[in-house]
Amino acid sequence: MPKLRIVLIGGGSLTWTPGLLTDLVMEPELEGSTAVLVDIDEAALERMDAFAGRLFETAGRHWNIETTTDRRAALQGADFVLLTIAVGGLAAMEKDLEIPLKYGIYQTVGDTVGPGGLSRALRNIPVILDIARDIERICPDAWLLQYTNPMTTLTRVITRETKVKTIGLCHELPGVLRRVRRLLDIRDASIDVTVAGVNHLIWLLGFHVDGHDGYDLLRRHLAEHPVEFPYRGELPGEASSVWRDRMVLKLRLFETFGVLPAAGDRHLAEFFPHFLTDATRRGGDYGVELTTVQHRRQAAAAGRAIADRMAGGESEIPLRPSGEAAAEIIMALASGTGDYVHVMNLPNRGQIANLPRDAVVETMARLGRDAATPEPSGELPPALAAVLEPLVIRQEMTVEAGLRGDRALALQVLATDPLVRDFAVSEPLLDELLRAHAALLPQF
Repeated sequence: MPKLRIVLIGGGSLTWTPGLLTDLVMEPELEGSTAVLVDIDEAALERMDAFAGRLFETAGRHWNIETTTDRRAALQGADFVLLTIAVGGLAAMEKDLEIPLKYGIYQTVGDTVGPGGLSRALRNIPVILDIARDIERICPDAWLLQYTNPMTTLTRVITRETKVKTIGLCHELPGVLRRVRRLLDIRDASIDVTVAGVNHLIWLLGFHVDGHDGYDLLRRHLAEHPVEFPYRGELPGEASSVWRDRMVLKLRLFETFGVLPAAGDRHLAEFFPHFLTDATRRGGDYGVELTTVQHRRQAAAAGRAIADRMAGGESEIPLRPSGEAAAEIIMALASGTGDYVHVMNLPNRGQIANLPRDAVVETMARLGRDAATPEPSGELPPALAAVLEPLVIRQEMTVEAGLRGDRALALQVLATDPLVRDFAVSEPLLDELLRAHAALLPQF
């Protein structure tokens, strides 16, 4: 297989780059390839450059590493581009959480839907589109693996406005399946799934465990071990606990819909008006804690310290899989060997029959050489369609609002979002978010 040029935009990221680089380096057939780290933060690039050097040495693999703040130079000759950026960083996210909180709106994550998801989309859309247009012009044959949230909305911007070959990726489904394995004590079993939805709100329409109906196993387990509700375990609200998925919310949804959502509870909570209220202890009844920017800053500081120790040789670099699929996807697309199936965000070409065509949806997809083909999931059950179709429509409206700088359309998105339970706060809330991020919203 030819050696590849793999560009990581957002390459200074402590969250993404160490794991993604480790996965790539551990693929024997990619040895001799080039990783190009692109970031606007030169200090972050220096840290990751040092980390990469130690990683190559530890793994005993030969790779080339480049770091640059010049995105267009980095894209010259690129075969794959991985996108992991967050316009405005934690400072912008802090406003996305704190401003809605003033209006009584609780957000467990704030990066996909709700006021925080809208705000994040609006400031990322012009930057993401500029990057995609650079790829279209400079390396039109490259594949873009898109990790940036809000995943569905931003992937839709790229697939709607450019011809860039794009796959949106997320780790929620594999994480849920790991928890299901532990719950049902089926750690070594083979699991086959059919999934459908949009990012952070996908549903297991069916799953089989070693050929047996997984839902039969789950129902039997819940008959013997009912879901504790309201949740009475500890909720310390600390950086070490807020990311924990206690599965209370998704199992309650399963009891109602008969289908299990396949994302973390903290993401799921934001798609419904019921879960994040004072009456539910801001989600505490469902085992969910609000994730603050302070929690993220603490996690970033810990990650920075770990990366510095690894880069400086003070601690070992663990050569273990990150759980992300980028390296395997790159191998499948570049070599065409094997028959790799994974969950992906792609335009709806009928894989979900009762959601709008072309909207980006999340289903299983099969990879071959230079091709990603979504697998059909059929129709969503009516109750799930009733949840997902309005969401898809709002995402399409968000794309349009972000591209045109259309305040009226952005207001309509916010006024119809389930998290905004008081219609009267929609307009002042939107205006405050637009003012707070004015420097990052040139289209407005």
